[in-house]
Amino acid sequence: MIDPLTRRRLSYRTLYVCIALVLIFIRLMPINHVPGGLPGPDLTLALTLAWVLRRPEYVPALLIVAVFLLEDMLFWRPIGLWAVIVLGATEFTRAREQALRDLPFALEWALVAVLLVAMMLVKRLVLLVVLVEQPALGLELFQMLMTLAAYPVVVLVSRVAFGLRRAAPGEVDAFGHRM
Repeated sequence: MIDPLTRRRLSYRTLYVCIALVLIFIRLMPINHVPGGLPGPDLTLALTLAWVLRRPEYVPALLIVAVFLLEDMLFWRPIGLWAVIVLGATEFTRAREQALRDLPFALEWALVAVLLVAMMLVKRLVLLVVLVEQPALGLELFQMLMTLAAYPVVVLVSRVAFGLRRAAPGEVDAFGHRM
């Protein structure tokens, strides 16, 4: 028999992978046949940041790398670059989870904005150093703003639909360990 804590973690990890796969599938569908449209938000990134800021144990590093490596391959991005950048940002927040736990949402949103800007700058700098053609800066900025605008919606859906909330200060798991 599996204990409730492990079952809960595994169910949220499975849910994260399923949501990410659905989002990837939707992005691959040929919905808009007009070339040169504006990019939408990166919902997979917003979901990952929201879940890592709320319950980092539900989204382990290996799972994040696997999802974003799959995205890199399917969307013809430099393989591994975005996965490593997202991993760095999520590990940065994971290391500060205790300090960020009781952060008001406005400051959390500001932190996500800073992370998105830093991630975009690192990506552009690496692509500049290795002399790879880059997407237009305006399109990347627009996608970053769209992702930032979608972040509160992702947090709300995660809370209402999936019951994902932050661990309260002093909260303990089923074994009495502090979370």
